[in-house]
Amino acid sequence: MTTDDARHLLESIAQVGREHPSRPPLHEVEIFEPYFDSAGRVIQPDKRDGSCTRRELLLRYLLLNAVLDQGPDTEGVRLLLTRVTNDLYRREVRFLHRPEVFFENLGVAIDRITSVHEVVKNLRSQQWAQDNVTKAARYSLFMDGAHQALSYAVFRWGTPLAVPLLLTRDESDEAHRAEALHRYLVSWPSAEIASRQLKEHHRYGLGKAVGYKATHLYVKWVVHTFRLVEDDNPGWGPFGFEVPFDSNAGRVLFRTGFLLHWATMDDYKDWGVVNEEKGKGGTDYIRVTNIRSKKSALATSDPHLLDLYRRLCREQLQVAKGTPRKVEIQRIPSLLLLDGGRYTPGELDDGLMYIGTHFCFNHAAPLCPACPVEHLCRGRRERDLIEGYRT
Repeated sequence: MTTDDARHLLESIAQVGREHPSRPPLHEVEIFEPYFDSAGRVIQPDKRDGSCTRRELLLRYLLLNAVLDQGPDTEGVRLLLTRVTNDLYRREVRFLHRPEVFFENLGVAIDRITSVHEVVKNLRSQQWAQDNVTKAARYSLFMDGAHQALSYAVFRWGTPLAVPLLLTRDESDEAHRAEALHRYLVSWPSAEIASRQLKEHHRYGLGKAVGYKATHLYVKWVVHTFRLVEDDNPGWGPFGFEVPFDSNAGRVLFRTGFLLHWATMDDYKDWGVVNEEKGKGGTDYIRVTNIRSKKSALATSDPHLLDLYRRLCREQLQVAKGTPRKVEIQRIPSLLLLDGGRYTPGELDDGLMYIGTHFCFNHAAPLCPACPVEHLCRGRRERDLIEGYRT
């Protein structure tokens, strides 16, 4: 694979994403039905809906969705969240407008989460088990192997709801409380920096309740999918955040050979990205999150890419302190798309999600012949990249 090949691969995946965008089904949330036109665009985001603007309520919901979406089944998570939200609002538990009522009605919330989870499990577990070559009985959206609805409700639901709750109570100007979360997000110079602060901030950070993949997914929804921030600052434009590196992205980019173009297998083993015999069935396990901050000697040695990388960090991501000397691997997808000028990181992530959940399954027999980028995939020629590794 050459650098031009790598760019062509990314653009092909991004084209898939353009044709198959991944969008949480906000239109299925009953209170949001008037917010969207027939094309799925948000209508009058500044319009008030009770104590909040439409934009603010969507931002709160999406933050909760991003935290929950760290589970094993994206479609199941979205179905669970949609149905629980509708159920609670029908009971006048308006937890997006007033997050404190979620905690005041915690027993009701736990009952609804538990009962809806059983419905979702009945609907989704067989297909999920088939796609992942496992047992349907293992299906759970509670994450971390937990079986206790209380910890799931308080930690995974409660923590993201506490963010707008605290922001609202810390806001001295009553007129600003209607958009407390929105004002907090755009107080940061770029979506990338905001994504970090959502996890790391000493007062408002979600900490262990969220991963960087989820915070990047959140700002992607905010900037790319629903365009909830209107700002001329390029930091809040289409290249203002990194592509979310989750297991789907890592699996597709590894199997196609993209990641192996920018560093060697030995590099990935040394970094703990590839963990020998730690995967299912004695395969090697790819820990995608360990790619963060790792440097590519090949990209760094290319003067054109290094110059473009410095511009990306300085002008779009706005994370540069001084002049970056080495190219970080997780930013190379954005770098190549910026260089090509035809597609965005949001479209690439949509394509990675679509391919990873429809074709490039996490087992030894994915649907390669039907995959839209199989002709560009190194794993089609070197089957060990598919059969010997799991994410």
